[in-house]
Amino acid sequence: MAQVKVYGRRSVWAPRRAVLSDAIQSALHVAWELPEDKRFQRFCWLDDDDLVAPQRSADYLVVEIVCFTGRSLDAKRAVVRAFYDDVAPAVGLAADDLEVVVLESPRENWGIRGRSGDELALTYRVDV
Repeated sequence: MAQVKVYGRRSVWAPRRAVLSDAIQSALHVAWELPEDKRFQRFCWLDDDDLVAPQRSADYLVVEIVCFTGRSLDAKRAVVRAFYDDVAPAVGLAADDLEVVVLESPRENWGIRGRSGDELALTYRVDV
């Protein structure tokens, strides 16, 4: 399981949401072998004054990937690399304006479809 939260300025990113969403999903599919139809994304668009990062441009974007524990160090590095190598160029984003964080939580800490995450039978691997 992986959910993605994206924070950026509404004025900059709302018009490009569809392209960004597709690029994010592609990166997760390639780096972590997530099924293409497992798209869980939240776009948290902020007013320009509500995203304070004076060292960054107006394009500044923060991406949080919230996921089950179990992925290897190589897999986590691969997904971060995919965001810089694939997602950023797809949406015209400079590397300095992108920050990505992988936040892991044990499966038993999740509630999904009425049950604990560790009770779910997944159709994909987490231990990549």
